Amino acid sequence: MKFVPFSRNPLTEKEALAASEEFYELMRSRRTVRDFSPDPIPEGVVENAILTAGTAPNGANLQPWHFAIVKSAEVKRQIREAAEEEEREFYQSRAPQAWLDDLAPLGTNAEKPFLEVAPVLIVIFQKNKSLRADGREDKAYYPKESVGIATGMLITALHQAGLATLTHTPSPMAFLNQILERPSTEKPFVLLVVGYPAEGCQVPQIEKLPFAEITSLH
Repeated sequence: MKFVPFSRNPLTEKEALAASEEFYELMRSRRTVRDFSPDPIPEGVVENAILTAGTAPNGANLQPWHFAIVKSAEVKRQIREAAEEEEREFYQSRAPQAWLDDLAPLGTNAEKPFLEVAPVLIVIFQKNKSLRADGREDKAYYPKESVGIATGMLITALHQAGLATLTHTPSPMAFLNQILERPSTEKPFVLLVVGYPAEGCQVPQIEKLPFAEITSLH
């Protein structure tokens, strides 16, 4: 493996603090939305966000992810129908009552119209096996952790571009392999709904835990 010099322009202490504060303010405005506008997303925006996600750290640089971009109305319809079938099972028989009680204030149910309304769906798959440059197929290292980091970076990049997202995880999600013709060695990780919030979109008023409750200093 060839090594090259790492180059990054350092920030002054003042610049670093200002940059961290500015980025925090940007990200604290991020919210999960369920009401999307059908307005199209400019060409290149989603693609650049996925390229950003592809820079995520990952085990042995095997990059154990695949991003399926769905724009077809017909494919979105198929995904919605299959997802709602799983969701009805979840709400009617699979979910424990405590979980349903926690979901109740959010107003969620088995109906998922946003899967058809939003202009883009991105299905993130976790590769349990990776194809090396020399053609060898090998197991992926830390695929769940790697794909989780990449997904977070994707959501961040889309928010930075002015888009809203929703992480949707119907369970099980094997129907996505069938609809999108992905191999069984790939596991659906999350279905990301992407677009602009609908006019008049509202979100629950929630609070995030303060610094002192999510950290410990050693």
